Amino acid sequence: MTLFYVFGTIAVLASLLVVAQRNPIHSVLLLIAAFGALSGLYVLLDAPFVAVIQIIVYAGAIMVLFLFVVMLLNAPREDVEGRPEEAGAVPPPTARAGPLRLGGLLAIVLAIELVWALSTAREARLGAESVSSVAAIGRALFREYAFPFEVTSVLILVAMLGAVVLARPDRPRTGRSSASSGGSAGA
Repeated sequence: MTLFYVFGTIAVLASLLVVAQRNPIHSVLLLIAAFGALSGLYVLLDAPFVAVIQIIVYAGAIMVLFLFVVMLLNAPREDVEGRPEEAGAVPPPTARAGPLRLGGLLAIVLAIELVWALSTAREARLGAESVSSVAAIGRALFREYAFPFEVTSVLILVAMLGAVVLARPDRPRTGRSSASSGGSAGA
């Protein structure tokens, strides 16, 4: 029981620090720590396959992809000094109300979902045949769930391409090539 509290505390603290960090690289590294703690919780739940997949897929592949995108975007740290609120130009309360209402609504939905999940968790029982072996999991994944699996991979690819397109600096289109204008593209 002690290990549960240790892994749970690490997971919660690392998750909170992910959103509190100003440096995106630190956020990615803290997210990897949260995934590692979740993997430890899966081991305690006697689900070693899910624990290994958590490390390989999320802490390995997905976080490397996140790190690549963060470095590709060259996301700077959040600049507190440049905020208009500190310069005296406070936005009107109606401009701040929308995101606050949405955040409050999402927090209420999360709380309701957590209460529902905890109340139904004791009723749910998995059959032994559903997680009997890695081969059974692979058959289920690539037979019954092949389409959602492929759609997820395409969705991740499209999101990465969208991030690359959005990160590309805007260049004015003048109709002339950079060679004929005499300017250098690297300067």
